[in-house]
Amino acid sequence: MNGIVWISGAVAVISTLAAVTRRNAVHALLYLIVGMLGVAVVLFAFGAAFAAVLQVVIWAGAILVLFLFVMMMLNPRTEKRAAVRLRDIIGPALLTAVLVAELMVVMTVAPPQPPAAAAVQPEQVGSSLYGRYAVVVELASVLLLVGVAGAFHLGRGREKDEGR
Repeated sequence: MNGIVWISGAVAVISTLAAVTRRNAVHALLYLIVGMLGVAVVLFAFGAAFAAVLQVVIWAGAILVLFLFVMMMLNPRTEKRAAVRLRDIIGPALLTAVLVAELMVVMTVAPPQPPAAAAVQPEQVGSSLYGRYAVVVELASVLLLVGVAGAFHLGRGREKDEGR
């Protein structure tokens, strides 16, 4: 089990470093999604299946799709539009294949061990988020909304400056 965690962690670190070093924002986003999936495999290997699902759904799904949406709204016209080439997606595809293979090994060979502490049910997470931490959740949602509005304003300001 330690080998799975180490390999998944290495995939997460490599893909995150690749995301930081990419010039094209869409390629960086692809590597960042692979990094988030690597973290989810590590969580699943540790027996935190619910946290792994939240990692995939919330971070790799919702937040990074929001990043992609904002990048599309900004629509920088300075970069020439190029067709997707195989060499652009081969890195994220290989890293994702490694993660899928590891996940299959974890699910078939060594099922995850339950944690020593009591398991936290999804109902407890929901009641905690919208009970005790409701203000923090609402502030985070307002912050995301302000970020989208700011990105829209920045993207629209460029069009006015260019005389469109």
